Amino acid sequence: MTLTWPSPAKLNLFLYITGRRADGYHELQTLFQFLDYGDEITVTPRQDNQLRLLTDMPGVEPRNNLILKAAYALQNYCQQHCSQQAPFGADIAIKKILPMGGGIGGGSSNAATILIALNYHWQTGISDETLAELGAALGADVPVFVKGHAAFAEGIGEILTPADPEEKWYLVAHPGIEIPTPTIFTDPKLNRNSPKRCLAALLLAPYANDCEPIARKRFREVEQLVSWLLEYAPSRLTGTGACVFSEFKTQAEAIKVYNEAPSWVQGFIARGVNESPLHRFRAGITRVLNQ
Repeated sequence: MTLTWPSPAKLNLFLYITGRRADGYHELQTLFQFLDYGDEITVTPRQDNQLRLLTDMPGVEPRNNLILKAAYALQNYCQQHCSQQAPFGADIAIKKILPMGGGIGGGSSNAATILIALNYHWQTGISDETLAELGAALGADVPVFVKGHAAFAEGIGEILTPADPEEKWYLVAHPGIEIPTPTIFTDPKLNRNSPKRCLAALLLAPYANDCEPIARKRFREVEQLVSWLLEYAPSRLTGTGACVFSEFKTQAEAIKVYNEAPSWVQGFIARGVNESPLHRFRAGITRVLNQ
């Protein structure tokens, strides 16, 4: 059966760098929330062990494509650990609308969606915990998408605690550039000593992103976008950028600001949700098939 699966975006509602380890990795505290907006991935099981990505993705070589890397990782795991001998193949197509290098989790979300979808189609019954472990080898943000609930992340992003921040409306805008993550994390002026705080304290404090000053300093497009959005609502960078978001209580307020945006502002409006649309979709089709 062919199914089209959601691959939602995420926001880092806050992001603080609390230290740097001897191996160069940064320790952080961040709050992930999903958006009811994202890519769509269509999966059709095959009766052989071929994995084919039918959609051309300009600028991304197949060996670096997280969709294929996730599919092969799960296929390899199934061939080694699953009892059934059913074919582990699929044709995969993607409707890509999330910008690459935007800090909203596009590639990581795609990888997680493939892990969840193929596990369902192949009927392997692998737990989300195991899928998250497979995903962690592909990228630090993949596990939160696999687990499917808004989360407070600590350590280098691997320690996840479920959280339930307010589900606001967001205007998410892209400045038309990509920001390589190493550009931010190698900047000598990046703040690396934010104090560690408990989630309860962080939720009560004004939200901020330690990466934002570097992004605004080094990329004039980000500075221009943040400055414009701050005229209307609390606004900040997500992840290491390049996307910037403004928060609103209602959809109407977000639409009003977006309608007043200059022509150079590109973006979308979405609701923040604590349960991933991917997991809601999986639960829905499971209920239908069990009726």
